[in-house]
Amino acid sequence: MSNIVAVVGRPNVGKSTFFNRLVGKKSAIMDDESGVTRDRHYGYSDWGGKYFTVIDTGGYVTGSDDIFEEAIRDQVNLAIEEANVILFIVDVDSGLHPLDIDFANVLRRTSKPVYVIANKADTSQRAHLAGEFYSLGFEHIFAVSAQNGAGTGDLLDEVIKHFPNEGIENPDEGIPRISILGRPNVGKSSFTNILLGVDRSIVTDLAGTTRDAINSRYNAFGKEFIITDTAGLRRKSRVHENIEFYSVMRSIRALEDSDVCIVMIDAQNGLESQDMNIIGLANKNNKGIVILVNKWDLIEKDSNTAKKFEDNLKETLRDLTFIPIVFISVLNKQRIFKAIEVAIEVYENRNKKIPTSKLNEAMLPIIERNPPPAIKGKYIKIKYITQLPTHTPTFAFFCSHSQYVKDPYTKFLENRLRENFKLDGVPVNIVFREK
Repeated sequence: MSNIVAVVGRPNVGKSTFFNRLVGKKSAIMDDESGVTRDRHYGYSDWGGKYFTVIDTGGYVTGSDDIFEEAIRDQVNLAIEEANVILFIVDVDSGLHPLDIDFANVLRRTSKPVYVIANKADTSQRAHLAGEFYSLGFEHIFAVSAQNGAGTGDLLDEVIKHFPNEGIENPDEGIPRISILGRPNVGKSSFTNILLGVDRSIVTDLAGTTRDAINSRYNAFGKEFIITDTAGLRRKSRVHENIEFYSVMRSIRALEDSDVCIVMIDAQNGLESQDMNIIGLANKNNKGIVILVNKWDLIEKDSNTAKKFEDNLKETLRDLTFIPIVFISVLNKQRIFKAIEVAIEVYENRNKKIPTSKLNEAMLPIIERNPPPAIKGKYIKIKYITQLPTHTPTFAFFCSHSQYVKDPYTKFLENRLRENFKLDGVPVNIVFREK
């Protein structure tokens, strides 16, 4: 059984600040605006020799105008179900709030230990204000400051007493990562929810519903992965709010941390400039890439539609035609698992190790038939090929006059490597070294 702590409470009491304090980094987005956090957000922490997972949640409200209210409440309830210990955050500045009382009634239904955290107690005078929260009916009240960390040590000393074991330092270490990327409102969260079989991310028709990068464990085809649902990426000129800026930063970090990037586009709009920016960034970072064309059900089709669409995409992609393309409909659940199957194949291609003997056996005859063109009277002789021990396929061609090998011939070698060793969806790097 895992050691899990859920951080819960009404909006704007400092839950995400406290979460970041526990995990030791600015993992959750923080802002003075209430309702910034919507989905469950996970991080890892340790105290007193025990490791545990921390869940940040959205603000629990009732009777508001927020269209996300019910979905956020569902996410909070799921976090409470998962946790061993519940940390109920309140605010000493604003004092006891009617929403605190309502939420306390919800928490009393659980048999799990609940600790009331009177946050923003930055001074001893403010710490004394925590006493009024005893009226909520919970035994344990801790005055803390999420901002400067005051009081968190005493709290954690008590919390870890409820953990059944020492826990795991980093449960996600070594597990491959697949990130779902794209512009706003193309269906990323709906796709993730279908894969997981639960509403892991809140879904609406509004662009920008997802704000943080949301990680989830996923098992498929005998492998375990971490699937990351990300916020929609828009052009810089269209990002005006701090919250959206940080959402974009989290999405880019998810891309950089992933092994495979699934880039989802809208079939009605085709491949737009921002899609190309995302694909280009993934390629620059040597990630595996898959393009998913969603909302294919909305396109009027004949027997040739998919091929024409794919040909147009490849014309736009130019040098990136090695990226596999899958046509899906999230709404109709068409080819959803085909998409993830292709992503797993791309992951395996990215980690493929080709024996040196097979490389030379396949490539040297091709090179002999099609040698590099002579430059300035210098004849380039490629004598030996090997794969380098890097995270992505990188091949060293040992030759004479390596400085004279030009880009067109490098591209020729890349294409022959792809034909012979199935490297779909993966950037291939080629270096030339003097023999």
